[in-house]
Amino acid sequence: MNFRVIAAAGLIFSFVPPALAAEEFYIVQDVKTKKCTIVDTKPTDTSMTIVSPAGTVYKTRSEAETSMKTVKVCSSN
Repeated sequence: MNFRVIAAAGLIFSFVPPALAAEEFYIVQDVKTKKCTIVDTKPTDTSMTIVSPAGTVYKTRSEAETSMKTVKVCSSN
C-alpha cells in the first residue's frame, strides 16, 4: 500500500514543477510617463500598454530585457 501512495504522489508532483515554472514576461509602457518596464503579468488596465514586438510574450526576464533595448519607444527614453 505504501508503494501505491508514493507512486501516486510522485505522479502528481511530476506535473507541478512545469506548471509553476511557466512564467511570462511582457514589455510594457506606462501611458502617462512613457517609461518602459518588464512585468510578469499581462496588463489588464489601461494605464499600461504592451509594446513588445507583435505582443511577444517572453519566457525569461533576460529575453525581455534584451528585446527591450530594440523597442523604439523604449530606447528613445
